[in-house]
Amino acid sequence: MRRKSNITEFVLLGFSQDPDVQKALFVMFLLTYIVTMVGNLLIVVTIIASPSLDSPMYFFLACLSFIDAAYSTTISPVLIVDLFCDKKTISFPACMGQLFIDHLFGGTEVFLLVEMAYDRYVAICKPLRYLTIMNRQVCILMLVLAMIGGFMHSVFQIAVVYSLPFCGPNVIDHFFCDMYPLLELVCTDTYFAGLAVVFNGGAICMVIFTLLLISCGVILNSLKTYSQEGRRKALSTCSSHITVVVLFFVPCIFIYVRPVSNFPIDKFITVFYTVISPMLNPLIYTLRNSEMRNAIEKLLCKS
Repeated sequence: MRRKSNITEFVLLGFSQDPDVQKALFVMFLLTYIVTMVGNLLIVVTIIASPSLDSPMYFFLACLSFIDAAYSTTISPVLIVDLFCDKKTISFPACMGQLFIDHLFGGTEVFLLVEMAYDRYVAICKPLRYLTIMNRQVCILMLVLAMIGGFMHSVFQIAVVYSLPFCGPNVIDHFFCDMYPLLELVCTDTYFAGLAVVFNGGAICMVIFTLLLISCGVILNSLKTYSQEGRRKALSTCSSHITVVVLFFVPCIFIYVRPVSNFPIDKFITVFYTVISPMLNPLIYTLRNSEMRNAIEKLLCKS
């Protein structure tokens, strides 16, 4: 694909030009990133090292934690470093690379959350056949399909942006390279490009979010036949998954299910699914899961 742009770099405005605000944001985002990496990698190591967590649910949880760590690393380190720079610039290739990796991991997480919901459906609605249906080969295949889905989503995003001409302003009113801030700099009509983004990103998020809510309703309805203890345990795992889904999908839907436009609040909304959500996911899944807590305690004691 031939590039139609004479822009060699972009300038990121970030959150604020005030030095005091930048220092406060530096501390906040640095601590958030450290907590994100420690929490997610601890979950991955714990699940790998604990034979008691050898089940499909924890396989998907380890995959989600790894993706969250990688997803956060795509955004947070650059954001943290830029808070100390007077001029926050990013080259055109680096911008495209950041956009690609961001949507690769983001798209993979979207499909992985669907597969985790299916895993909970099988575990609760078909408990006797759970390990037969969700065997190791099926789990690995589902992970590969999630990665392929994320890759195709990301390639489509890059194809849309890379084929457009950037020949004028190069200042991005954001803290990283994303679709709508980039489309506002294009020196041609972006109506159809915007529709493509809504179809590829917003519509996918909206449809999958709706399907996830429906699946949660089906699961909750099936709990009527469970004992009180079984209902409590199932509700605990389901509520954790619903919380993660809402934290990730609602901000994404707000950002991508609309025509090409940018609002000042967009940067703060984007922080939720790029920075805050990857940090909270380990806490949400471990605080209400006694098996995970016990496994982490044993691992830390051995260390």
